Amino acid sequence: MVEPIIYSVFLIFTGAALLATLALFARQSMLVSYILAGVLLGPWGIGLVGDPGVIQEASHMGVIFLLFLLGLNLLPQQLLRQFRQTLPVTLISSLLFAAIGAGVAFLFDYGWREALVVAAAAMFSSTIIGLKLLPTTALHHQHAGEVMISILLLQDLIAIIVLLLLQATANGHAPLQELLQLGGILPLFIVGAFLGARYVMTPLFIRFDTIQEYVFLITIGWCLATAELAGLAGLSQEIGAFVGGVALAASPIAPFIAESLKLLRDFFLVLFFFSLGATFNLGEVATVLPAALLLAGLLLVAKPLAFTLLLRRTGETEKLSREMGVRLGQISEFSLFIAALALEAGVIGHEPAYMIQLATLLTFIVSSYVIMLRYPTPIAVSARLRRD
Repeated sequence: MVEPIIYSVFLIFTGAALLATLALFARQSMLVSYILAGVLLGPWGIGLVGDPGVIQEASHMGVIFLLFLLGLNLLPQQLLRQFRQTLPVTLISSLLFAAIGAGVAFLFDYGWREALVVAAAAMFSSTIIGLKLLPTTALHHQHAGEVMISILLLQDLIAIIVLLLLQATANGHAPLQELLQLGGILPLFIVGAFLGARYVMTPLFIRFDTIQEYVFLITIGWCLATAELAGLAGLSQEIGAFVGGVALAASPIAPFIAESLKLLRDFFLVLFFFSLGATFNLGEVATVLPAALLLAGLLLVAKPLAFTLLLRRTGETEKLSREMGVRLGQISEFSLFIAALALEAGVIGHEPAYMIQLATLLTFIVSSYVIMLRYPTPIAVSARLRRD
């Protein structure tokens, strides 16, 4: 029997609210409380939310809105300038983290294909953790956001290539054909988004900007349309939403749009973190715990150090480089997608897939806790560090 959606949402937000309250009194991360709510209420906990599939699908909207809002705050010329600076940082760090992931996999006697998937999963940092916990009010953090976004977007492009290779393997296609298709589609998609923003969206904003409900409505339509079109074209929906946001960044109404969508974004992000916890199989913890602990521990140390050193080489200050290293010091939600697709394609077995999942959750918990203790965030445990 399919659970009523209202009942599921009631359980999710009531449970998350209760645990978030306890977390704040205990000076812990609210994001972690959302994950723990999923673990406790999900099918591997007490089972009140027996089928998190629908919730997981809806939670993906939070990631889409997050990337769209980020794009709204970045002008294209700023983004290109940051890409040139952070491209070497992203490539070198990704290779280093991949080597760590492969080393852990071989240490625990995984095969070479499983080691490649673990290596790919270790390469990326979490877009949601990094950007959800980054304030934007101070000039320092506005620049930090530009640096972080450029690194994360370059990582997302690498992740898309990895996902395309896995999909090609699953479907029996030639990987080179998939990559050539990506190289041709992405520029066309970007041009189409900017033309649509200039000749369709901007004239509508100018004509009906006093009707806030209409602006809100067509903005959501534009965000989801760019995400869906990107998905149909073989790109990721997150990249599509981000491009859609950047295309609107020059609009005079962009600040209003960004402010009006924040609560909607946060609603779906709660679902996202809950679904992460709800889909984790507690019965597999004992089997994969040693490997997951080692992988998570090595990356929690290596990522901050690597990003700090590499960003210092690009001319960033010691303070900003160290802060960016800590904020990017976890495994990514993209790693969960990679593990799931590799499992579905038969490239890896259940054990390495669960190992990646557990390591990712561990880094989410530790990283978000460290960030909230040390640096300003919108939901910091200390009033001194709490900034929007």
